[in-house]
Amino acid sequence: MHCFRKMHGLGNDFVIFDGRTERLDLSADQLRHIADRRCGIGCDQVITLRPSDTADVFMQIHNADGSEVTACGNASRCVGDLLMTEKDCAEVTLETGSGILKATRQGSLIRVDMGVPRRHWTEIPLSQHMDSDHLELTVGPLSDPVAVNVGNPHVIFFVRNVEAVNLETLGPEIEHHPLFPERVNVSIVEDQGGTHLRQRIWERGAGITRACGSAACAAVVAATVRGIVDHVATIQLDGGDLLMAWDRQNHIQMTGGVSPVYQGEINLDLLS
Repeated sequence: MHCFRKMHGLGNDFVIFDGRTERLDLSADQLRHIADRRCGIGCDQVITLRPSDTADVFMQIHNADGSEVTACGNASRCVGDLLMTEKDCAEVTLETGSGILKATRQGSLIRVDMGVPRRHWTEIPLSQHMDSDHLELTVGPLSDPVAVNVGNPHVIFFVRNVEAVNLETLGPEIEHHPLFPERVNVSIVEDQGGTHLRQRIWERGAGITRACGSAACAAVVAATVRGIVDHVATIQLDGGDLLMAWDRQNHIQMTGGVSPVYQGEINLDLLS
């Protein structure tokens, strides 16, 4: 039997395994079973904590379809909260496939420094040379998006009304578009005035999620590039709000809440 924790950040939910003391290698089939909402535990991503030589922990991230990714903002806040509680401290470092992240406790919220956004077309990556601030891409009613990599690739479309967009149909089409050789996370963003943005997300390998921290990071960068906000935004996601800032050091700061759901045990042999 293996112990796990279920947590979520604004409804973006995770199953977290602790593999720091016992080696845990989950197959793609086991990951898909764990993430299945009818026959498994159910989650958007499965997180495995591993030892790190350079940080407090290495955070391995798998999507619900079994694919591995290198960044997840909401999971970083959840893991940061776990480690700070475990260590009785207010700051920890998390090693990811995209680099080292710092998580700090801000009252009842968790802030994560998500690092420097990458905006060159080769860093997204795109399959051909293109201005990442104005992609020549139209899919249905969506056009002229911004592309940015914040540890994983994102494309952001600005629309008048996010509720009017059929993201369930357009999301997978854009995710698998030939322009994105590593697939892409898809966001639609609505300017609600001031520093307020409304965002909905189709996550590659997970589908529509109630929140996505890295997508919110991409949104504040894209909205700043387009002159909609000035480096700071409150982003309303389906699951709640994230406070975002693209600071003077070119780092993206993400602040929001996390919630434990429950702890349990699972027999992984039954999923083989």
